Amino acid sequence: MEEKKYPLVFRGSKGMSLIPLVVMIAFAVYFFGFAGVYDTLALALGGLVALIIGSFFAKNIISFWDAAIGGMADELGNVLALILLVVGIFGKMMTRGHIAEGFVWIGDSLNVSGSTICVFAFIVTAIIATSTGTSIGTILTMVPILMPVAAIMGANMNVLIGAIMSGALFGDSIGPVSDVTIASSQTQEFRGGGRPDIGGVVKARIKYSLIAAALSIVLFFVFGGGGEMTAESKALLTQYSDPKGLLMLIPMIVLLLVAFKTKSIFLAATIGIVTGTIVGLVSGIMHPSDILLVEDGAMSGFIIDGINNMIGTVLAVYMIVAMIGILKSCGMMDSIVTKLTNSKAGKSPLGADLMIALGTALTSLMLGSMNGPSCLMYGPIANEVGKGAGLHPYRRANLLACFSSTLPTMNPFSSVFVILTLGGVSGVVEQYSFIDPVSPMSLPGGMFYCMMFPLVFFVTMFTGWGREFEGENGEIVKRRTKIAA
Repeated sequence: MEEKKYPLVFRGSKGMSLIPLVVMIAFAVYFFGFAGVYDTLALALGGLVALIIGSFFAKNIISFWDAAIGGMADELGNVLALILLVVGIFGKMMTRGHIAEGFVWIGDSLNVSGSTICVFAFIVTAIIATSTGTSIGTILTMVPILMPVAAIMGANMNVLIGAIMSGALFGDSIGPVSDVTIASSQTQEFRGGGRPDIGGVVKARIKYSLIAAALSIVLFFVFGGGGEMTAESKALLTQYSDPKGLLMLIPMIVLLLVAFKTKSIFLAATIGIVTGTIVGLVSGIMHPSDILLVEDGAMSGFIIDGINNMIGTVLAVYMIVAMIGILKSCGMMDSIVTKLTNSKAGKSPLGADLMIALGTALTSLMLGSMNGPSCLMYGPIANEVGKGAGLHPYRRANLLACFSSTLPTMNPFSSVFVILTLGGVSGVVEQYSFIDPVSPMSLPGGMFYCMMFPLVFFVTMFTGWGREFEGENGEIVKRRTKIAA
């Protein structure tokens, strides 16, 4: 059989096509692990420099950049970029609507105390992160609000912080407006063409997430510590409580319902933004200036904030899909996929599950636990490996989301989640003398959801429970079909 010809050729071997990826990872390690820069714009910068460096290893630099442009022109990158910008606006609108303060009001009204505040912290941050699509933003918002209260009540600080991080990562992995949900779903394809709808992916994932959440809640309650509410902690809760913020649950519910019904995240986010804006203005939570304000030549408001918040991620997306285009044009992607799918493990559903799970976790670990970019980078490989084993796109997407957002985030040395959370914790410790410093080595011990979620999936892998295969017309079937074999 004649060997396939590829338009892009590297000096030495096609293995040199991995140089841009290696350089980008090196930048990620430097920025996130040593320089203290925790911004996806830094990842995009590293990606662009990596492409420039990598171009000199191609025999024809023009062909190299043609391949990069081809990757950027692919539907995947453009769809992701547009979705991220739209949901970025929705997320900032929810933040401006004081949804966090609404849940603090609930905690105040229910007289949350003792270890129950750890359970409360997990549930609240999970809902907020699901509705806003930002895990790190939720963490940095809730840490200074809940830590002092929990400390005064005698809660275990490691467990409390772990609960906040766990709740945020729950929302990040299941929220329809999260970059993790978007990237994990949109990198997968049906055999007959087309990509899985985000609403369907979330619906298929939620049973696993809720089981993991229930197990985590038990652990947060058992290990969360004891204590009673004091006057000082009561005052802190009152300071940050606002019942009107709960009205912003309306646009969140609307977005979820529309996403599940229409299977269009664009329509769902649009209706959610319109609904949230109306609710915010009518209730007085927001003013017209919160939407968009131009003053002294500068713009403010949740529209521009949402766009600015996503610019770094969008640029990082384009750098990654450019690298994917290069790997495809030189045949490296085909070589990787062929080696994995032709292996003995790759031919079995369990082997494919493990390849997707472990490959995703390793990619996330190398990228400093940047879970959205990790899904995007490993997603095309997971797509082909999963297809070869007949796994449904929902299954592949769920494995990507789980293993990019759980175990790698617990790494105390380079995880952006651990490092940024510790930064927020340090600010609280400086402000309140009665709170002891938290060690980065002990912090992951309280991230129970990040342990339970992958555990649930490992159970599904080795027992076969819940494993979905793709039918002849893209439907979910319980057994592998002949066409997928």
